[in-house]
Amino acid sequence: MPLDPQAAAFLEQLRELGAPPHWEVGPAEARRLMDEAAPGLFGKPDPVASVEDADADGVPVRVYRPADGEVPALVWFHGGGWVLGSVASHDGLCRTLAARSGCAVVAADYRLAPEDPYPAAVEDAWTATLWAARRFPALAVGGDSAGGHLAAVTALRGRDRSVPLVLQVLVYPATDAGCDTPSYGEHAELPNLTVEAMRWFWQQFCPADRRGEPEASVLRAPDLRAVAPALVVTAEYDVLRDEGEAYARRLSDAGVPVKLTRYAGQIHGFLRMPAVIERANHALDEVAEAIRTAPAVPVG
Repeated sequence: MPLDPQAAAFLEQLRELGAPPHWEVGPAEARRLMDEAAPGLFGKPDPVASVEDADADGVPVRVYRPADGEVPALVWFHGGGWVLGSVASHDGLCRTLAARSGCAVVAADYRLAPEDPYPAAVEDAWTATLWAARRFPALAVGGDSAGGHLAAVTALRGRDRSVPLVLQVLVYPATDAGCDTPSYGEHAELPNLTVEAMRWFWQQFCPADRRGEPEASVLRAPDLRAVAPALVVTAEYDVLRDEGEAYARRLSDAGVPVKLTRYAGQIHGFLRMPAVIERANHALDEVAEAIRTAPAVPVG
């Protein structure tokens, strides 16, 4: 279907702005700009009972609790190409997911490339998950874009290292370093995430000779059986669409319960933009519902 009119208007604003690409301004400035823009894109988040910053065995985390008392939790890994993003850029998203799901959200501020390349982010994601597993009665993992990659890898580690998870939420996840699917060709020049930008992110994140490893390109993992059930969300107008949907198919073929939702007319990053793209609220509700209704007994 055609681009959502609000998504189209946002893309046109980006074109008119004509901001230089990340590699020209540098990672530090690009991070600052992403954090600065986040509140305006998300708008007013849903309220939560408490927010606490903590140290998860060396990984900074921010814990959002929807209410007092013991509840399950979701560990969320932010997007940003493994180079950008922070707990600040995803604060509204995590507050809203906690409020709408009734579960705690643990936002992991993992190390970023290029200062800390692969596998630093993977190790931090795992460390934060282990920390949360000791503190909550049931645990899910999730993330958007690069964070979706980290959530998928964490789910595989959970299976292999006997840390049960009830759900993995993969929102337009990066699952393969190839950057060569049909959706890359179809949407190569959309200004919110171009092919050139995605290739740059991979170059910052992971050495070329390691990009085929299953914990880098999770789509290439040899065996996906018995990982946590999954919700996979993709956007029609997104270079990452096809690899996210390919991963959902591989999970299903391996016998993993999977729900795949492609948001027609939507663009990469829309989940963080309910203030400018109203359809984002439907995806936020879908993710929250999946978390809220995940099995109470963890899946081994």
